Amino acid sequence: MTSTNYMKEMSWTTFVERAKETDLVLLPTGACEVYGPHLPLGSDLLVATKIAEKVATRVNAIIGPALEVGDSSALDDFPGTITIRPESYKSYLQDVVNSLVKWGLKNFLFVNGHAGNVAMINHVAQSLRERPELRCAQIDCWRFIKSLDQGIVETGEVAHGHAGEAGTSVMMYLYPELVDPSKGIDEVPKQKDFFPEIIKYSRYSTKSESGVIGYPTAATSQKGEVLVQRSVDRIVQFLHEAWDIPHS
Repeated sequence: MTSTNYMKEMSWTTFVERAKETDLVLLPTGACEVYGPHLPLGSDLLVATKIAEKVATRVNAIIGPALEVGDSSALDDFPGTITIRPESYKSYLQDVVNSLVKWGLKNFLFVNGHAGNVAMINHVAQSLRERPELRCAQIDCWRFIKSLDQGIVETGEVAHGHAGEAGTSVMMYLYPELVDPSKGIDEVPKQKDFFPEIIKYSRYSTKSESGVIGYPTAATSQKGEVLVQRSVDRIVQFLHEAWDIPHS
């Protein structure tokens, strides 16, 4: 049988053995929401899952259950978008973590592909601080990738917009079969945001008609490969240097 890092693909006896080797679990989270006409609804989770796979291979981590949908309430004007209420999401995630703790896992890295989940994951992780034997960290994938884009993206401040240059490039590299570049639409908000430092709560449909903010036509698989590789390298560096997780 081919070895796997996915808990869902292990027998219970295999899981017991793997949990003796590592106490690190990666939990991919994402969304089901509009991501432009050229990308699938599950892009956030698909990216988070693939990044988790690449990291797990390098540090011998277990990949726990994925949370496929999250809070996409700001985008639910668009067909296909699914929204989970924050209280439901946090309760579910807390139950998953509690179960994993019961079986000896102590280090939790949330690989989160959707900005709408960040605050909810924070609440769960912060509640675990009362248990000093546990450690938690969160990778907010798209913001994380943005910090590593030097010399790669070419479309300025909207390069990391929703389904724009960076997001489309990453998907073209990780899942080329799910991307239809011929349907990519370049779109930026009609009105400039003169107060970006203020958190606002507008509907996404007031900013984009297609679900895109940015220039997906500038995306390439080569850009995506560099962005993903830099991200994986940085996460592995964190786990090795900050958490003393050995390379596999």
